[in-house]
Amino acid sequence: MTIASTVGACVGVRGSRVHGIVRELCNENIDVINWTANTKLFIQRALSPAKVSSLTIDEENKKAEVFLQPEEVSLAIGRGGMNIKLASMLTGYTIDVFRELDEQTSEEDIYLDEFSDEIDKWVIDAIKSIGLDTARQVLNAPREMLIEKADLEEETVDNVLNILRAEFES
Repeated sequence: MTIASTVGACVGVRGSRVHGIVRELCNENIDVINWTANTKLFIQRALSPAKVSSLTIDEENKKAEVFLQPEEVSLAIGRGGMNIKLASMLTGYTIDVFRELDEQTSEEDIYLDEFSDEIDKWVIDAIKSIGLDTARQVLNAPREMLIEKADLEEETVDNVLNILRAEFES
């Protein structure tokens, strides 16, 4: 049996098999992931739809370091860290996510924590919870994503963006 037909057999025609289970679980979402004995591949599949650039595994300590492009980090982490928690539970590995930055970007960037005198800590924490740790990452993120995924009001997001822009204009 091929992989596609295995997933298809689990999900059913138009999701018929999964829909019954979803109803029993009070409409909780279900992700179907192909299992493999290849730990690296299994972790990559568990973090899908995020595209993993590279990863290193510490078998002895059951830890994985996953490296992603900046735009993939929020996908891997998920809202409130749910995706990364589920991937860790599923694989049995503690998964640490790292953002790949080129040298030029990291030299010209500032961590959000440096703005704690101008931006409330809870706002910084909300933004960091979606995988954005630096000023440039926030400035490069779509405004709508900050409002929706970080669960912030439009006025708060606009204020943060103005503070961060001012830092790079001076």
